[in-house]
Amino acid sequence: MGPLTLFRNIYDLDTLDTRFTSSSQVPYQTVIDARSDPATSRLKPAKAPPSKWRSPEFFVYYAVILMAVPCMFWVPYQVSRPEDPRYGKYAHYLWPGWVPGRRIDISDSQYYTFRGNLPAMTALLIFHPLLRKGWNAVFPTSDKKEKSGGRLEQRASFDYAFAILFLFILHGVSAFKIFLILNINYRLATQLPRRYIPFGTWAFNVPLLFANDICNGYRFRDIAYYVAPPLQEWGGWLDSYGGIMSRWDILFNITILRLISFNMDYYWSLGKSHASSIEKKQLNPAELSERDRVSISANVHDYTWRNFVAYAIYAPLYLVGPILTFNDYISQSKHKVASIERPRTIRYAIRFILVLLTMELVLHFNYVNAISKNNPDWSSYTAAQLSLLSFMNLHIIWLKLLLPWRLFRLWSLVDGIDPPENMVRCVSNNYSTQLFWRSWHRSYNRWIVRYIYVPLGGSSFRTWQSTVRSILTYLVSFTFVALWHDIQMRLLIWGWLIVLFMVPEWVATWLFPKHKWESRPAEYRMLCCVGAVGNVLMMISANLVGFALGLDGLEVIVKSILHTWSGVMFMMISCACLFVGIQVMFEIRETEKRKGVTLKC
Repeated sequence: MGPLTLFRNIYDLDTLDTRFTSSSQVPYQTVIDARSDPATSRLKPAKAPPSKWRSPEFFVYYAVILMAVPCMFWVPYQVSRPEDPRYGKYAHYLWPGWVPGRRIDISDSQYYTFRGNLPAMTALLIFHPLLRKGWNAVFPTSDKKEKSGGRLEQRASFDYAFAILFLFILHGVSAFKIFLILNINYRLATQLPRRYIPFGTWAFNVPLLFANDICNGYRFRDIAYYVAPPLQEWGGWLDSYGGIMSRWDILFNITILRLISFNMDYYWSLGKSHASSIEKKQLNPAELSERDRVSISANVHDYTWRNFVAYAIYAPLYLVGPILTFNDYISQSKHKVASIERPRTIRYAIRFILVLLTMELVLHFNYVNAISKNNPDWSSYTAAQLSLLSFMNLHIIWLKLLLPWRLFRLWSLVDGIDPPENMVRCVSNNYSTQLFWRSWHRSYNRWIVRYIYVPLGGSSFRTWQSTVRSILTYLVSFTFVALWHDIQMRLLIWGWLIVLFMVPEWVATWLFPKHKWESRPAEYRMLCCVGAVGNVLMMISANLVGFALGLDGLEVIVKSILHTWSGVMFMMISCACLFVGIQVMFEIRETEKRKGVTLKC
């Protein structure tokens, strides 16, 4: 295998997640079996126009890209050099780097924590699967038991035991608080009358988001202050045994999603028979498709306390996900999915290392986080510098989220569980506001669709009444998304901005339906590209508000860019470059269609 072939394989969509290259309705074992039959193709090419990669139009685009892309990196690098007069104001945020002559900007607390704990997490990624192998050797399961649920018994028992150990090492005595929350949630699902389970689930878990934040994780000293003041000193002593990560509440929001998943999957299972669902569809339980693993309820006796804790505190996915539904976890615990193949997992690991290297190099040559932390005078920067610093900031945000998601998914793959990939495309490879949110934190988006969006009625834009209802559905969904991330006004504004920015796309789709432009595909492509430029600008604005600058910071930057003619001219040039980039994005998706891959993002 040559270097070019290896590179292509590493960056193939199939390496990222087999869900992107095979139907969710087809068991992956069928895909594997088809490999041995040259006449059988697992991917049927979709209807797509001829390739434009060698057309005169695209050679013009290549020339623009060759000029624009180096500038995108050079301008932020220029203002991050020690020779820049503003360098001394933020230099104290920089650390010694491993690139000769450069320091590194790890002033972002999330990436700083991830980077510092990376050796320990890597060791755990290796140790945990090896420990499972030891457990399996001590508690083996026969082939007969394998078919009757012996693998689930073996895996869930290990996950349950490891979850207890993991929680106490990670959070110390706060593990008791977590087990109390789990116990209350479990009792709500299993002891409430069926019709009250959804209300009880949401009425408990949504306020829990607020309570965890407001009460700072329910410190024992604070509890003693209100309940038994003389015990405050003893409560403070208990708080000192907070484990490796004493602030357990910071990342507990991801666990709340699993609590809701267990309760709602259990609620939908009542009155249904797992066996009858399998028999009715004439399915092999060991070779279920992903859609069936999620939608077909587990056996009623699988909704036990042990399985619930094993799922909710499953170590590889506990801290940041990706998010797996309870039904899917049980199904994969019973039968190893065929999509987990060692060569693909190795390529996925190499891809993670390359992403990590990319992040490190970007932070050695671009100090946008440090600049932002110093409350700079944005008016001292040119329009180009402001725009490209902001644009690079979004890429750093994307990378710092991508890295932990990829690492923990890699751990899960090594351990034998295949969760969904969270990031489908690079943040720069998006032009639709609606489709962007299907590919950003994808497992969370799928969770929202299953447990909020569909139960609320989904969306339809056929009449004005259905359009109003659909907009309300999106508002409720994104309000929950914002509150789930953090209880801050800027995130609420971010969530509402996302819905607001989707409206022009919906209106444009309604005003310019594709079927009316079938005789003029080139004109329609150009029209869509103009609208997509506006979408990209709105997405950049919304994400800068939610995750970087806030509404006030964005307002300052926009005014600084547009207050001069040179700034306006730069924005016009930027829009032209975005136009070129979006044309390339269109063609990337058409190329995927020709290969039989149709991603809705």
